[in-house]
Amino acid sequence: MRDILISVICPSFNEEQYIEKILNFFVNSLPADKELFVVDGGSTDRTQDIVNEWSKKYSNISLLHNPHKYVPFAFNIALKVAKGEYISILGAHSEYSHDYFEKILETFINVDADIVGGPTLTRSTSPMQLAVANCISSKFGTGNSKSHYENFRGYTDSVTFGAYKKNVFEDVGVYDERLIRDQDDEFFYRAKSLGKKIYLNPEIKLWYYPRSTFKGLFKQYFQYGLYKPLVLLKIKSEIKVRHLIPSFFTLYFLSTPIIFILHLWVIPLIIYLLLNVAFSFRNKCGFRSKIISLFVYPTIHCAYGLGMIWGIISIRKRS
Repeated sequence: MRDILISVICPSFNEEQYIEKILNFFVNSLPADKELFVVDGGSTDRTQDIVNEWSKKYSNISLLHNPHKYVPFAFNIALKVAKGEYISILGAHSEYSHDYFEKILETFINVDADIVGGPTLTRSTSPMQLAVANCISSKFGTGNSKSHYENFRGYTDSVTFGAYKKNVFEDVGVYDERLIRDQDDEFFYRAKSLGKKIYLNPEIKLWYYPRSTFKGLFKQYFQYGLYKPLVLLKIKSEIKVRHLIPSFFTLYFLSTPIIFILHLWVIPLIIYLLLNVAFSFRNKCGFRSKIISLFVYPTIHCAYGLGMIWGIISIRKRS
């Protein structure tokens, strides 16, 4: 029996609309010596039935059960049984280039790195998703995070999903199961703090579908902010200005009634609104998406900022 080169982990929960795309991609991609673990968090749709059907045809596809539902538990469950030299994570809602795994292996061979991956590329099926895609890919939306730069190549703080040399987990540990969000960022930061190298190769291509509603977008970025203080408390060396600006902006925004007393207090708000308009209309998407972008930017910033403020308060309450 051939050794397993890559172990692929895909957390799932009610993914019957997407999971067959992942299974089909896995089966038809190279190399052949790989295994897939779909780790299900208690789906109530046909997700588990679909995976079980495929696992009967392909012995390298397995369904694992995650009673705790969330992603860090799923990853740690699969890691215990993974046989591969490399570990790759897939998101069920993303699409991947046909040579995705080949480019990962090529990068590991040619670059001195412990973790590799590609940038956050996006696809959309609606003006809202297109607007969100443009906003999260701009400096005004998410700061100077290199993982959002489509053509950046080199060492970085993080990559999208990522692939790992398995021995990394012996030195760094596993995913922090307290983190429903930001568990990958925390692991990347922890790995970097221990001397591990993370490399972003733009030839490793995957496409992420952003949130399609303001409610979903707000919840997503609130959770990113909510768990970020715990991440930064653990890895203080990774505290960066871009992590703090949304919280300061949110506090400022909540204080805007002071404008009626101190008129100069309006200046930062005017600057923000001008930047919002400039970045919303400088992208190449259609007019409708440009208008939606005017509301996407403050949704991202306020949600993340409120989440981070609440996260800080929660930590202080526990301490």
